[in-house]
Parts: sequence; C-alpha cells; structure tokens
Amino acid sequence: MKTIRNILVAASIAAAAATQPAAAQDKSLYQRLGGYDAIAAVTDEFIGRLATDEQEKRFFIGFSADSKARIRQHIVDFLCKAAGGPCVYIGRDMKTAHAGSAISKADWDRSVKILIEVLGKFKVPDKEQHELFAMLVPLEKDIVEK
Repeated sequence: MKTIRNILVAASIAAAAATQPAAAQDKSLYQRLGGYDAIAAVTDEFIGRLATDEQEKRFFIGFSADSKARIRQHIVDFLCKAAGGPCVYIGRDMKTAHAGSAISKADWDRSVKILIEVLGKFKVPDKEQHELFAMLVPLEKDIVEK
C-alpha cells in the first residue's frame, strides 16, 4: 500500500513544515480537534470499524466488555495526551502493549485507511489530520511485528 505510506509521509512533512497564524498557534491540537468528546467520538467510531472489519476483527476476539472498555479508554487518553490535552495516559508503551499480537504491515495499513475514513466522516481538517498522523506514524515501528 504505497499510497497510504505516501499519504503518511506527506502528512508528516506537511505537519512539520506548516506555518500557522498566531491565533491558531495558541491552540493545541487537542483543542483544534474539538477536545475530549471529539477524540472519544472518533475513537469509538474507529474501534467500531476495526472490530467489524474482516481483516482486523480478529484483534478484538476474546476480550470481555471490561477489557474492551479499558482498551478504548487507553486509546482516548493516549490521543488526548499526545495532542496536548489534559489527559494522563497510564497504559503501557506501544511495543509492550502490542507484543505478540502479530500485527502485520498490512494490518497497520488497513487501520490507517480506516482512521483516514473516520477522520473524514468527522470532517477533521487536513491540517489537523496531518498533525495527528505525524504523531502516529512513528508508532508503526513499535506496533508492527516484522
């Protein structure tokens, strides 16, 4: 999926090179994404799509409702904290959290595609999407098992 990789690389470069007006610079990515409730809504949609996707649903089999709720909360807290919000992430590092899950490059690419679709559904502006992916792209090395 070279196209997804190209999108992610372009997003990382664009986010790093972007210049913003002074008013926008004062707002964190967390604020520009819409805060906690918006991040939670995107997370719920993203997890829902992953859990029903033919390629990705295997990662959600065998978890109790409590475990699924904990995973969801970790994702919300991680994104909130990474975007400059007031949350505290108490989950494990990405390498430890995903060890043994056998997440392939194809799985990573599929999840990125789903996230792009979800962000589009919620009308997240391109600039914020690029900044979000600039935070997420480096995690691939810790999540995908070679």
